[in-house]
Amino acid sequence: MHVTGAFAPFRMANRDKALILTYHRFSPFDADGRTSACAFEEQVQYLTSHYRIVPLFELAEYMEFGISLPPGIASITIDDGYEDAYQIAFPILKKYKAPATLFVVSSFIDRAAWLWTDKLRFIASLVTTGELRGAVLNRIPQLNLELPTSRSDIANEVNEQLKKMPDDLREKHISQLASLLGIAVPDFPPDEFGPITWAHAREMADAGVHIGSHTATHPILTRIDDQRLSAELNDSRSRIEGILGRKVNAFCYPNGDYDKRISSAVRDAGYSCAVTVEPGLNGSGADVFTLKRVHSDNNFARFNQYTSGFEQFKNRFMHAGRGAL
Repeated sequence: MHVTGAFAPFRMANRDKALILTYHRFSPFDADGRTSACAFEEQVQYLTSHYRIVPLFELAEYMEFGISLPPGIASITIDDGYEDAYQIAFPILKKYKAPATLFVVSSFIDRAAWLWTDKLRFIASLVTTGELRGAVLNRIPQLNLELPTSRSDIANEVNEQLKKMPDDLREKHISQLASLLGIAVPDFPPDEFGPITWAHAREMADAGVHIGSHTATHPILTRIDDQRLSAELNDSRSRIEGILGRKVNAFCYPNGDYDKRISSAVRDAGYSCAVTVEPGLNGSGADVFTLKRVHSDNNFARFNQYTSGFEQFKNRFMHAGRGAL
């Protein structure tokens, strides 16, 4: 369908909806879970050729004030604030003069904390698959590890399980797994899992990359109380604004987890919009605090499929077909 141009009519049919792209990690070459420099440049070139790329907060303003969306409007977002966003993605964004929003975890940029999901990936990188599997089943026996076949697969499965736990219990499990495997997890993440610096953030902001908030410590917001929630929203925002001297308008829910309490708190904290990980395009009447995004893919044919709106059409068609059975 990509080769024959079959996705183009879907892209044109969805010109009245806003496309928001989401990225996380980048690499010089193809790597699992990362967008390669080649793929990212191809995608940014495509986006600037077929869409009007605007900062996320500008896109949200159309919806907030009931203004009809300009045809073919889109935004690029990057989550977490890893250093590869600066080293790999930023030069490409500058080359094509494409604005973007980078959501950062303030304590991560301060080098005061890891993104906790990376601790499992770090541990997994230092042991064999068998050793990791044995340690995990020793500590979390209810976890089903029949399908995962590699260290990264197991680490991802463990992270999914840990996301369901309170922060203190999660850290306890990570520490116990590391101890069982004889691994010392450093206080600060090594370069592979490291963040941008505030100097990087300032340079990116000066060049058109809006720096948004991804909380102070990246907790699962639906699992914390109101006091902690307020601190996560306000401390991160004040830290970013204090360092960069720029207003922070946009927010990103860690792991995409939110509910009415969370989205209301984000609004009350003074943000103007927030993004989820729910897939899809956004119509002119979309709630600016639950904006949907389209996930990137190194495969350009799938990227074309997802951004065109064909994927949403296909899912609706299949759902309607099942309902008729």
